[in-house]
Amino acid sequence: MKIRVDVMLKTGVLDPQGAAVRHALGTLGFEGVEKVRQGKVIELELAETDKEKAIKTATEMCEKLLANTVIESYLVQVV
Repeated sequence: MKIRVDVMLKTGVLDPQGAAVRHALGTLGFEGVEKVRQGKVIELELAETDKEKAIKTATEMCEKLLANTVIESYLVQVV
């Protein structure tokens, strides 16, 4: 089963990488970009065939390794 995990910094956490991208877009002539938040996407291919178990397993992976839950939030989806 294919799982997609979207990881983003929580609201209020400084995102210097996003700020750098926003600045670079401005220098390239893309006006009107007020804010950029950068995150990561992780795709997992699990042998699990039960949807709920796959989501539970991926959530455990996020809690233990894939996301720093102090400063990041995550969304687990079956794709």
